[in-house]
Amino acid sequence: MSLLERLQKNMESVVAQQAAPERDPYKELRAELHKKVISELSGSQPAGAGMDEVAANIEKLVLQELAVQNGMSRLEKERLVEEIINDAIGYGPITPLLNDPGISEVMVNGPDMVFIERKGNLELTDIKFRDNDHVLNIIEKIVAPIGRRVDESSPMVDARLPDGSRVNVIIPPLSLTGPSITIRKFFKDPLTVEDLIKLGTMTAEMAEFLEACVKARLNIVVSGGTGSGKTTMLNVLSSFIPDNERIITIEDSAELQLRKRHLITLESRPPNIEGKGAVTIRDLVRNCLRMRPDRIVVGEVRSGEALDMLQAMNTGHDGSLTTGHANSPRDMLSRLETMVLMAGMEIPVRAIREQIASAIDLIIHQGRMRDGTRKITHITEVQGMEGDVITLQDLFVFRQTGIDANGRVMGRFEATGIKPRFIEQFEAYGIELRHDLFNGDGGYW
Repeated sequence: MSLLERLQKNMESVVAQQAAPERDPYKELRAELHKKVISELSGSQPAGAGMDEVAANIEKLVLQELAVQNGMSRLEKERLVEEIINDAIGYGPITPLLNDPGISEVMVNGPDMVFIERKGNLELTDIKFRDNDHVLNIIEKIVAPIGRRVDESSPMVDARLPDGSRVNVIIPPLSLTGPSITIRKFFKDPLTVEDLIKLGTMTAEMAEFLEACVKARLNIVVSGGTGSGKTTMLNVLSSFIPDNERIITIEDSAELQLRKRHLITLESRPPNIEGKGAVTIRDLVRNCLRMRPDRIVVGEVRSGEALDMLQAMNTGHDGSLTTGHANSPRDMLSRLETMVLMAGMEIPVRAIREQIASAIDLIIHQGRMRDGTRKITHITEVQGMEGDVITLQDLFVFRQTGIDANGRVMGRFEATGIKPRFIEQFEAYGIELRHDLFNGDGGYW
């Protein structure tokens, strides 16, 4: 669909919303302006017209029409111009929120309540949609360009914006408060390891160790709760991969922002309206094994693909990276057991644990603190099996000591004083680490 066709569709959708209750004195004027914009711009835009040029043309046309509106203030006219442009080529009322670099998350709870997250704190904004149809129109603009759909037969969808921001949508009848949109924004320039050190997510010593782990081709799982920064950490870890290696990423919605030359990005596909044509993460994991990967990066394991991922790690595809939801490193192992069983194969629990212990070398657990900051709370080595239990050993931990007068979390990162068993693998790759990196006495920062 061309830009002009999308513009006309969006305009017609707004004009058609005549049955909604009256909410502002300029509703009829807005509808009339939409009609004029469609009429005047239809067929008059150059084939290669960009968003800025279309926006400028819309602004010029609307201001001309508003020149005769003596009862409107200059501020009201500017606001109306902005609303029409945002509806036409943006994402409606939430466009300014998406353009604000200080906002990390946008949450639309129906047409009347829009929340944002800023510096880890939730805030209610004064932004409102006209009605449910207005929200649905914006949802359609988000999901249509990436081939997704949302309707009563498929009322939930994961999508992404062109800048990689993650979008989740759920609509009635599942959502009783109206159409809901949750957008987790990503930085236009992905955070680097230096940024995470400055933000207090980890220390320089921990970063040095993690870089060595990636270069030594250890299999790493990043665990944590929702919004703890797992995807950001995966981006940072992937930045340590040498440029001469072939990387294949597998995700439900492509979110990873890897700045690598030899990169193949794979994305799952939901079923079509007939319930056919679905391509799952598990399908993609199996397929990528035939694509000669040096590194396999799975955005998140949440189901039976965990079995294929573990098998890949155990059959020569070392250096793989993935994430998973869990409350602790130990819980991550329990979740992996459950996910392997979801593959539908009857495998003894001990055999699953042996696969996990053999495949995974390191677990990086991230937590979102009460003040909204993200920190690596554990860097944990998977040492192997003792009887029927997988043994773990913390190498670095974050110990919280309290909260200051401003509500900020206080604490420190500590090395436990124990060297990992895979230290010899560093030597095999010619990687040298500081001798005091794992010191327990005074080895905290």
